[in-house]
Amino acid sequence: MSAEVGTIDWQGWLRRWDAQQEGYVPEREARFTAMFDAVAELLPTSFVAVDLGCGPGAISQRLLARFSGARSVAVDIDPVMVALGRGAVGTVDDRLRWVEADLSSPNLLEAIGETQVDVVLSTTALHWLQPDALARLYQDLVRLLRPGGLFLNGDNLAYPPALPTFDQLSHRVLKAQWSDTSFAERGIETAEQWWEALAEEPGFRPLIAERAQRFQGKQRPGQTDVDAHIEALSAAGFSEIGTIWQVLSNRVLLAVR
Repeated sequence: MSAEVGTIDWQGWLRRWDAQQEGYVPEREARFTAMFDAVAELLPTSFVAVDLGCGPGAISQRLLARFSGARSVAVDIDPVMVALGRGAVGTVDDRLRWVEADLSSPNLLEAIGETQVDVVLSTTALHWLQPDALARLYQDLVRLLRPGGLFLNGDNLAYPPALPTFDQLSHRVLKAQWSDTSFAERGIETAEQWWEALAEEPGFRPLIAERAQRFQGKQRPGQTDVDAHIEALSAAGFSEIGTIWQVLSNRVLLAVR
């Protein structure tokens, strides 16, 4: 580890990350709790989890704190996020393993390195995948999860076309909530401000350069509505799929293998 990396305030940067993420999703902790409550009800006390699009490990950190018998594999393409997670969260007594991998890769399961797991969780990540990559991911998860295993996805999943008034309401609320003015009034850093500040940290500069290279050519698709996710999950082979928690378009979708 270089001297510059060794001087990074990992915990401080993680606190700032969590604060700005909560600015976009004020119900963020409630969403995590809803996911973990489902896990507590449906899985044994000892289980293996995969945290997809983990960022700096928000799910894994909280999951392992709540479930002492759990083990988690945290997966993300972003070298900045994985480095931040490793630095701030660590391995949680060897119960947390970090993997740098592209969720859209056809070799994802090989990168994860688990034969079978009990639950896969993700938040605010899968909207970055193109429809064909998302469909392939859901097929991979059916192969990875044991029978009866769970997939939980917390994200803003748009209302379907049949509910235009609901979609309009949700869009207006989010537009106001995510505006720079709203963040300034609440005294919260925006994502752009967080990344700008991070770029001034010398120890992160090589990682930011690597991040730019990995994301080159990637484009966020148009918003995928919840029905499209349900259809893709059903086509992949999940047996039961439904929303277990929701605030407008911010919802947790549960699928049972």
